Amino acid sequence: MISPSTLTVTWLKPDIEEERWEYFNHPAKQEWYRSHAVTWEQIVSAFDGGRLVPYPRAYTIGEIPVTLSYHSYEEYLVYLARAKRGYRKNYSRMEDALQSAGSLALKAPIILCSGGEGILFSGYRRLCLGWNYGMTPYAWFVRLG
Repeated sequence: MISPSTLTVTWLKPDIEEERWEYFNHPAKQEWYRSHAVTWEQIVSAFDGGRLVPYPRAYTIGEIPVTLSYHSYEEYLVYLARAKRGYRKNYSRMEDALQSAGSLALKAPIILCSGGEGILFSGYRRLCLGWNYGMTPYAWFVRLG
């Protein structure tokens, strides 16, 4: 899927194995996994059944609330723009590459959904890049269970 803008991003299906850290180590996400009884094996087995869906800047994707999406500009300022240099540096590299080349191919952010609730599993910086450049980014949306 390609997001429309004077600059373009082609959103690609991500590789779930590259995102293992998000499940096993990300402290802010552990409660969501526990409360929805989500296992790594469930995520892996459902992953290929996911699909690319547009994710306009919002707290929800369709009718589903997405926790940890930090969609507002104020949240962007807290969680990315003023983040520690190492975290911000990867975003800056993507931004520079997009401005220089005019287009990028990026792995889509991943949203997991269980029990009518979603979580931004990975890809916050990529999501912000699209939002901040007036694009509607696409996310890999995976229904669990």
